[in-house]
Amino acid sequence: MPRFAANLTMMFTEVDFLDRFSAAAQAGFDAVEYLFPYAFPADQIAQKLRQFGLTQALFNLPPGDWEAGDRGLAALPDRKQEFRASVTTALEYADASGVKRLHLMSGLADPSDPIARATYRQSLDYLCDKAGEAGLDVVVEPINARDMPGYFLNNFDFAADLIADAGQPNLKLQFDIYHRQIIHGDVLVGLRTLMPLIGHIQIAAVPSRHEPGTGELDDVRILSELDRLGYGGFVGCEYRPAGATKDGLGWLKAFES
Repeated sequence: MPRFAANLTMMFTEVDFLDRFSAAAQAGFDAVEYLFPYAFPADQIAQKLRQFGLTQALFNLPPGDWEAGDRGLAALPDRKQEFRASVTTALEYADASGVKRLHLMSGLADPSDPIARATYRQSLDYLCDKAGEAGLDVVVEPINARDMPGYFLNNFDFAADLIADAGQPNLKLQFDIYHRQIIHGDVLVGLRTLMPLIGHIQIAAVPSRHEPGTGELDDVRILSELDRLGYGGFVGCEYRPAGATKDGLGWLKAFES
């Protein structure tokens, strides 16, 4: 059975962020993820996790100025110092929360630009080395151009090649089923082919990004395939509920033992 993690950036938004830990636990989740924890002190996040018996599955490195349009720093040659400072910050939150994997956002850049590619590779190596010292994995995620135009890492084949070329033992692929379907389709083939590289999976219905099972894919069949493939990691529920979060959790019943 997949190990589901509620995404607290998108789910349980009926309450304030710090109250979403309790809401997730009450709904039956034992793990959470979210985009960024940095608006709150690391020890406050850690206290919420302990209080409600939750495992921190994942969060992202600081992305730069999100409100101004930044979507990560790793491929931006003029932001190298800021990127390295963001690594320090993320590792502090990782240590407090006990998370075992961090997602690196690449930023908005042309993937064919050799300077952007070289910068991204340097950033990957730097983060993987620092995270490795702390016993952490790094995951990178292709994001579709419809949701995030201009994003550097926008292709699963490109991501797989980058991971292979980097040769970092703690560098993994974040396989988002929603993004995979929009970019390439062939979700099951992609999972079967790329499983040796996968360190984290996320899901949302396509094209609405609402609850699994409400879109064009057979999400229950796809998720059930993960057991056959031997995937033992988390599946992040990175979807936007169509209504109240609790009202849309019926899809999970297919996985109740």
